[in-house]
Amino acid sequence: MRRGMRRREAQSCCPDVAVLGVDPSRDARLFEPVATAVEELVVGVEVVRSGVVAVPAVGAVSYFGGEHELIERLVDHVSGRTGLECQVGIADGLFTALLAARRSVVVEPGTARRFLDPLPITELVSALPTEDNGELVDLLRRLGLRTLGQFAELSDRVVSSRFGRVGMIAHRLARGLSERPIDRRRPTEELAVVEAFDPPLDRVDAAAFVAKTLAKRLHAELGARDLACTRLSIYAVTETGEELARTWRCAEPVSEGGIADRVRWQFDSWLRAAPAGRPASPNSGVVKLRLQPEELVDAGKLQLGLWRSGGGDDEADERSGRALVRVQGMLGQTAVCTPVLAGGRGPGERVRLVPWGDPRDDVDERPWPGRLSAPSPATVFTEQVEVAVVDNRGCSVAVTERSQLTSPPRRVEVTGRPAQHVLGWAGPWPVDERWWDPRGDGLRARVQVVIDQGDALLLQYRAHARPRWIVEGEYT
Repeated sequence: MRRGMRRREAQSCCPDVAVLGVDPSRDARLFEPVATAVEELVVGVEVVRSGVVAVPAVGAVSYFGGEHELIERLVDHVSGRTGLECQVGIADGLFTALLAARRSVVVEPGTARRFLDPLPITELVSALPTEDNGELVDLLRRLGLRTLGQFAELSDRVVSSRFGRVGMIAHRLARGLSERPIDRRRPTEELAVVEAFDPPLDRVDAAAFVAKTLAKRLHAELGARDLACTRLSIYAVTETGEELARTWRCAEPVSEGGIADRVRWQFDSWLRAAPAGRPASPNSGVVKLRLQPEELVDAGKLQLGLWRSGGGDDEADERSGRALVRVQGMLGQTAVCTPVLAGGRGPGERVRLVPWGDPRDDVDERPWPGRLSAPSPATVFTEQVEVAVVDNRGCSVAVTERSQLTSPPRRVEVTGRPAQHVLGWAGPWPVDERWWDPRGDGLRARVQVVIDQGDALLLQYRAHARPRWIVEGEYT
């Protein structure tokens, strides 16, 4: 079996396979003994996610006498403590170390790029901090980029303009660099949130309630300083004076709900762990809890939602909802609408306006043959803007029945604007819909053209009744 395989296909390979649903709390609880075992040998354990921990290797390598000696000690110690097998890899960066661990190898300093170049581009799927990672990797494969090395050879400018922020993160990883440039600052002690409990906390439901309160306080402290946390440490002190600690690394700045979830997961791990993973006094409760942000970024660099002031403001959501309902009461139900992505081939066809308060369907992800590929135009025109597209001889360019241009476009003349020279073009992409309906538009085709000053237009050719070109969208 392998990652990404369908369930039925996996069951055909192994009929006795157990299929479990997603449960982050369960995963964190079951993984806690492994993190504890690693922490007994190496200081500074960071839980990247359930199943993966990262530790600084420089000091441990020197202490145990070499990289291979450290790996052997870790594998034996984790196996002896938990009965589980583990894989260890050593490299300059976290992403490279993760791939090295899957292959149980040591990547020598300065050779990360040589190690990554021949690996398949699909290795990026599990590393990118976004739900669209699979879509990006699939797009790279369709563009002919099969390995990390081929993707790494592209320039930063090309990747940034074509694939955006997620593409830039993937590009840095493929080049063996860190996910983000090193720009850490040590938070001051005043940002830590501390709470004492009397009587002590000894139940998960009580810890979950406290987690929400502390998360809100910490989030407010960070928001007041225009900061966001990407690495969070959770410290708990028991009745017997024992201190429990765990550090969580977050791929993206953690929200208020994310902080609360991690505190709850950690309490769930400590209070429900097997005897070997519990505190020294299993029946002792927690008398003090401290949340300490370990790594911060500027919150001003984050792209937040329209009504969000810091990644998760329920009060602002409620206020904005009441305001929209009041506007509807004054202007009518259809006066306030929200856009929803729907099915369609053109950029204008994919947006559907739903009155506020009506049920909103999920984004239509069904395949649409002939859909315009990303990126979409920044501006989509609701009214038809006719243009003239001519070649070098000044003759009008048309699209034949075989979906071919009669001649290469060289100039675009938009009404009310000076003529623009065509620097490059792509297409045509035919759209032959409702060909059986005599009232339909008949053959249509889309062409992308790059004009002067680096701008680009999405043009549509319509052959029905009066052949003409219209501007469907504009890229900026």
